[in-house]
Amino acid sequence: MIPVLIKASAYIFIILLGYMLKRKGFVAPYDYKLISKIVLNVTLPAAVVTSFAAHEMQASLLFIVLLGFGCNVLLLLLGYWASRKEDNGTRAFYMLNWPGYSIGSFTMPYVQSFLGPSGIVVTSLFDAGNAVMCTSGSYVVTSNVLNAGERSRVWGMIRKLFSSVPFVTYMLMLVFAMLHVGMPTGVIAVSSTIGAANGFLSMLMIGMMFDIKFERKYVKQVVTTLSVRFLGASVFAAVFYFLTPFSEEIRQALVLVSFSPISNLSPVFTEKCKGDPALSSLTGSLSILVSIVVMTFLLMLMQQV
Repeated sequence: MIPVLIKASAYIFIILLGYMLKRKGFVAPYDYKLISKIVLNVTLPAAVVTSFAAHEMQASLLFIVLLGFGCNVLLLLLGYWASRKEDNGTRAFYMLNWPGYSIGSFTMPYVQSFLGPSGIVVTSLFDAGNAVMCTSGSYVVTSNVLNAGERSRVWGMIRKLFSSVPFVTYMLMLVFAMLHVGMPTGVIAVSSTIGAANGFLSMLMIGMMFDIKFERKYVKQVVTTLSVRFLGASVFAAVFYFLTPFSEEIRQALVLVSFSPISNLSPVFTEKCKGDPALSSLTGSLSILVSIVVMTFLLMLMQQV
């Protein structure tokens, strides 16, 4: 329990460090974009390559990709149904902020630190399914349902998906693992060194992105969204842990990934669909705080099992 608290406290400290560096003017408000590019295009893929190389891939794990996709679809449909009598701005907010998980920049560092290579492989597979909806799938559905924003097409969604370096890395490493193609020792030496920086840079970036501008008019939608997200996460986690046939370690990783915060792409797509990006940003920031508390508690609980 104590080691979990120490590691979790270290991550919280790094988030606070990033936030304070921004507040004190040491970094500009939008400097996080540079770190984000480094994380998503360099350190995260390196961590994934290293972890796949150290893990024996089983065909049954491919089902986890469908789990990631399915959780998003269920939450999208729930948002569509719950907002059917609301105005388009509110409908866009629910349909784009109820689904979508921030896995690469938040959950992956947690899993990397606490569950090791097998945890990263499981998280990567879940994120591959999540990415289909998170990077543009939910936006394509929402924009066409509400006739808002750009009338996106499936081909545009596919093109955007395969321009995502993390997604392409997931797919390549998955193919290599299924074909039993190993990575050269030199590649692993480089990727493990680069990937080791992923946790620090991800948490620093989150701190720099963190921004809470609270307005009373947002209370109902924020509370509703966070309630749906984390009640839904509880249901998903229970199903994954008690009803799936995977090993204990894999089920623990699935439980953690269920409680990932809202995707940091949600405000962008919310604005494109004529929703309120400030509301989306606020909800996403608060979801990070809740995820930190819940995931730390779950890790402590797992240590006792």
